[in-house]
Amino acid sequence: MSSNVTLKHIAKELGLSAMTVSRALNDRSNVSEKTKKRVIEKAKSMGYTPNHVAKSLVSSKTYTIGVVIPQITHSFFPEVVRGIEEVTNASNYQLFLTNANEEFSREKEAIRTLQSKRVDGLLISSSQDVKDYSFYEEIINSGTVIVFFDRCIENIGASCVSVNDRASSRQITEHLIEVHGYTKIAHLSGPPEVSVGMKRKNGYLDALRSHDLEINNKWITEGGFQEESAQKAMQKLLELPKDEHPEAVVAVNDPSALGAISAIKSAGLSVPDDIAVVGFTDDVRAPLLEVPLTTVHQPAYEVGKRAARRLLRSIDNPDEPAENIEVLTSLKIRQSCGCPPAETNT
Repeated sequence: MSSNVTLKHIAKELGLSAMTVSRALNDRSNVSEKTKKRVIEKAKSMGYTPNHVAKSLVSSKTYTIGVVIPQITHSFFPEVVRGIEEVTNASNYQLFLTNANEEFSREKEAIRTLQSKRVDGLLISSSQDVKDYSFYEEIINSGTVIVFFDRCIENIGASCVSVNDRASSRQITEHLIEVHGYTKIAHLSGPPEVSVGMKRKNGYLDALRSHDLEINNKWITEGGFQEESAQKAMQKLLELPKDEHPEAVVAVNDPSALGAISAIKSAGLSVPDDIAVVGFTDDVRAPLLEVPLTTVHQPAYEVGKRAARRLLRSIDNPDEPAENIEVLTSLKIRQSCGCPPAETNT
């Protein structure tokens, strides 16, 4: 059948009113599930395509959402986007996806472009070099709905969906202390201005304090979120006298852990025999390494779904108070921390 099928054509075929067909296709509660099913099946069989332009004129919505991620190469973010798509597709929203490549200037440019396209809302994970939050406040004050995910900007009137970063970082550090007896533990941290960097560092410190271990500032160095910068940070740690080398390293994320492992190998040392390494993310590469990486599993897909649901709620209810939503993580114990294969959970 022609692609110019309208609600009236479907209504005529089913002996219903065009209003009932419209309500059924928009999943309204005042239409029975049986009728909804009939209408949806008939619409599909007739090749009906919703007229989003007309719909937006009636509702003042464009049925589009902008997604801003800091880096496309980190496996966490494509999986988040997949979760976002599941929710938005079911609600007939289309996505505009942009990659800031860890540059706040590019992030701002992307947000401005998305605003010019009149997106109904924005899902944002901030860049690692963000310093000034006033830009986000300006966007919110302009009426654009924002929900942050993973890397959050808190207390500016926007909801945030993240994982329990601080508790998870403490938990994986305590695994090194309690199970393996490590007392000299270093941390490759993220930028302190980024929420996950600050929270994961605090979780590491919580674990040391709770076990009365020394906090050695020589063993806390900012390695960023990428392999290259983390490798350089780890190289600096290895320039310390040998008796001052850490026994284990807690990296802010898995790319950071991979950079640390590369530096350790380049120095002629081995993981975990000389230095144990743990990460945070559960990157797709983590279980495939020569020495599989112990890490914190972030349920990226669930983070994406929860963020999308919260954004759609905020679009429909703009006066609803902002909230911080935490998705729980789990440890993936593998061999890089010193556990034998029999004790790992891949």
